[in-house]
Amino acid sequence: MPTKQGPTFQSIIHDLKSRKFSPIYVLMGDESYYIDQISDYVATHVLSPEERDFNQTVCFGSDVNAIQVTDMARRYPMMSEYQVIIVKEAQNIRSLDALEKYLKNPVKSTILVWCHKNGKIDARKKVVGLAQTVGVVFESQRLRDYQLPEFIQNYLKQKKVSIDPKSCQMIADHIGADLNRLTSELDKVLISLPSDNLRVTPEIVEEQIGVSKDFNAFELRNAIVQRDVFKANQIIKYFDNNPKAGSLYSFLPLLFSYFQNLMIAYYAPQKNTEQGIATALDLRSSWGAKDFLIGLKNYSARKTMDIISKIRDTDAKSKGLDNPNTGAGDLMKELIFFILH
Repeated sequence: MPTKQGPTFQSIIHDLKSRKFSPIYVLMGDESYYIDQISDYVATHVLSPEERDFNQTVCFGSDVNAIQVTDMARRYPMMSEYQVIIVKEAQNIRSLDALEKYLKNPVKSTILVWCHKNGKIDARKKVVGLAQTVGVVFESQRLRDYQLPEFIQNYLKQKKVSIDPKSCQMIADHIGADLNRLTSELDKVLISLPSDNLRVTPEIVEEQIGVSKDFNAFELRNAIVQRDVFKANQIIKYFDNNPKAGSLYSFLPLLFSYFQNLMIAYYAPQKNTEQGIATALDLRSSWGAKDFLIGLKNYSARKTMDIISKIRDTDAKSKGLDNPNTGAGDLMKELIFFILH
């Protein structure tokens, strides 16, 4: 994800597809997926296969320094409008003085892609400001857990494949925020789909990704919404015996989001209707409002406030605050018991 007011991943790809090129692309951040997507697009779409032989260079930061890169950047293309230079693992290049000097007068026929992974370029260096002046600077941040379902939906939508909310949450909870691994697993699911039924279901997720369709974070959330003590305890027991199936760390944000929104629903002007709740919570459809109508019946406003407080306390303890030796499994059991009783 981008820095505030900076270019987005989508806007950069849109400009590249429109062949609106910049002389420099500084791609940096903790999420390698977007950096790879942009650099791969430049590598495969800017030049024709014939032009690449003489005008495209891919190098690694462990093999070159900034002086060598800028010397290449000052060359002119051969029988082509542009030359492309992609520097991968650029975080391994220590001194950026030569790059700073180059960016004061970059060659317009050169497209230089600087891929700095595992963090940002030191803000004290002038490179970022100079690059923003003449080109594109993009910070690729890791998605948060609550953003993963939307990412999954959008990724599959581009492939003309639909997915239901339960399947979406199952995948998000099981894989987590490693987007390279997540997209790899989604591609595996896509290959398994029959051409006449491009729809991802919980059964397909269970078969292809290996997460139970009956015992997962989505079903635990449903059991809590319904205040189904027996089902919730079944799932907790399953998690205890299968640690990879679900953990406190992946479940807390899902649970906190629900009860936080339930508290908002209590103050909705039309809290007795699906549409009224959907409007108050800014839901895309009234489908998700059903859970909050059920929650309003099963949990009082006072209990909801107490649960939110308990979730915050559990989150702090899971990170070691005021918690000498209680494990994540026991913290989860304690939290679920508090919510349901």
